Amino acid sequence: MPKLLVVDDEPNIVELTKLYLEREGYQVEAVSTGQEALSRQSAGNFDLIVLDLMLPDIDGFEVCRQIRSKSDVPILMLTARKEDVDKIVGLEIGADDYFTKPFNPRELVARVKAILRRYQAGLKPHDSIEIGNLHIDLSRHEVTAAGTPVKLRTKEFALLSALAQNPGIVFSREKLLDVVWGYDYYGETRTVDVHINHLREKIAGAGVAIETLRGTGYKMVVSEES
Repeated sequence: MPKLLVVDDEPNIVELTKLYLEREGYQVEAVSTGQEALSRQSAGNFDLIVLDLMLPDIDGFEVCRQIRSKSDVPILMLTARKEDVDKIVGLEIGADDYFTKPFNPRELVARVKAILRRYQAGLKPHDSIEIGNLHIDLSRHEVTAAGTPVKLRTKEFALLSALAQNPGIVFSREKLLDVVWGYDYYGETRTVDVHINHLREKIAGAGVAIETLRGTGYKMVVSEES
C-alpha cells in the first residue's frame, strides 16, 4: 500500500487531500511545515510527497531541493500561484509534477496515480502522460483512450500533449499556436479550434475533457465519467 506525505499548512486542503487519497487505499501522513517535512522524509519511507510551495517556514522550493539531494522520491508540488516561472523552477529543481490551487481532488488523485505508475514502471517522469483514461507515450508518439489506440496527426498529437502535460492550465489560442505550430506561424487562430474539435471526437470516452473558456482559450480537465 503506497505511503504518501502531504505537506501543507491549510487544514481544509490537507483534510480534502487526505480524504480522497485514503479513499483510494493510500496511507497518508500530513505535516504543516517544511522542517517537519524534511524530518518525516528522513525518518519515513514515503512513496510520494505532495508538497505545497508556500509554507510558513521554508518554502517548497527549498524543501524540494533538500529532499532531492538525498532521495528520488516522487514529488507533486502544489501552489496557489499561477506564474509559469514557478512551474518551470519547480520542475527544474526536481519536482515531478506541478498542480495549481484551487484544484479538483479527483484530478489530484489521477496525478498521484500517474506519477506512481511511471515510477513503478521505471519510466522517466515525462516519458509518458496519464490523465483520466488517456495514455500518451511521448517517445513512441502513441495515444490510447480507455485502452483503445487513437490515430492522431502530428499537430493533433502535439496539441494533445501540451494540454495533457498541463491539466487545468488555460492556454490561449495564440499560446497554442506558438507552442504547437511555432512562433513564426502566421495562420489564423481558427486552426486551433478545428484541431481541438477533431481531438474531442477522437478522445471521447477517455475520461478527460478539453474545456472552452469563452474569449480565453482551452484547458484539459478530468471529466466526471472517469
